[in-house]
Amino acid sequence: MGQIKEYKCPNCGGAIVFDSRSQKAKCPYCDTEFDISVFEELAQLEEGSSIAADEPVWDTDAGSEWGEAEEGKMKVYSCNACGGEIITDSNTAALRCPYCENPVVFTGNLSGTLKPDYIIPFKLDRKQAKERYLNHIKDKALLPKVFKDQNHIDEMKGVYVPFWLFDGEAEGEARYRGTKVRVWSDSEYTYTETSFYDLFRGGEMSFEKIPVDGSTQMPDDLMESIEPFDYSQAVDFQTAYLAGYLADKYDVTAEDSKDRAEKRIRNSVMAYLRNNVSGYNSVEETQSNYRLHHSTASYALLPVWILNTSWEGEKYVFAMNGQTGKFVGNLPMDKGLYWKNLIITALAGTGIMSLIDILITFFMGS
Repeated sequence: MGQIKEYKCPNCGGAIVFDSRSQKAKCPYCDTEFDISVFEELAQLEEGSSIAADEPVWDTDAGSEWGEAEEGKMKVYSCNACGGEIITDSNTAALRCPYCENPVVFTGNLSGTLKPDYIIPFKLDRKQAKERYLNHIKDKALLPKVFKDQNHIDEMKGVYVPFWLFDGEAEGEARYRGTKVRVWSDSEYTYTETSFYDLFRGGEMSFEKIPVDGSTQMPDDLMESIEPFDYSQAVDFQTAYLAGYLADKYDVTAEDSKDRAEKRIRNSVMAYLRNNVSGYNSVEETQSNYRLHHSTASYALLPVWILNTSWEGEKYVFAMNGQTGKFVGNLPMDKGLYWKNLIITALAGTGIMSLIDILITFFMGS
């Protein structure tokens, strides 16, 4: 048995028919007319996108094997508290985990670990990192004392964080329903006219070095917050760059990181297409598709200054891009200092009776 195809009006959803008088497709419900050529294009778009959706195939063969001489110069340390693994030069006798501050112990060599393809050397030293941190906490009167302690600030560590860098070419298509609203009045009435538009956008984009951090110890949102890195300054990896710094050992493979890279690429493609739709009162996406191909990965170490602080059972990690100096990190409030300052302010500004009123209001809840 054959199938009957019914085409819907993009304005009101009614079934469109062919009007023999006008020789156009027409909606009998809202009287919207379409040229047949436009109508056929809309019908073809409804039947399917010109870009076939498929499962992206990533070449995740990143990194290389360490040489015997290089392995002899490096050590792997493991933190028994958080499970983090740190790579450093063989001259390092003892150190603390940059993520939880617990002592770490030597566990073995680099067997089974890939050698990075690239590294971005540190551009900013410890002194500059401390200056950025002090500027970050400046004027924070209610910050707990431990965050301002100079000895603690001196524990800031330079760590090369493992990243998988993804390249690829993407093409995408999207359809939108746009509206334009026109309002006018005469001596008796106010009129509103809403016009509906079927919009289409499509294009191709190339992506280079989309970063996904390969360490579960390093929060993904924190690493994304200190982006971007200037990859034009990336150089071929040499162990000499690790002297005086730590390097986190990746525990998330390139294969396991590709979904996050693909999500970032797809979001970028769709945002680019959407930003090319303007001049409408409202825009709603009705269909989208994209395809990724020629996708490869490489392995790099990127420079990050880290300060880890624990307070009242919560862990606070501050990070600074060791190349650009971008600094991020959340700060807590010491409630004890808050109430102390409140009491002092009340005594100085409104007198003891006002302070009593404040305390009564707080404890009685009224």
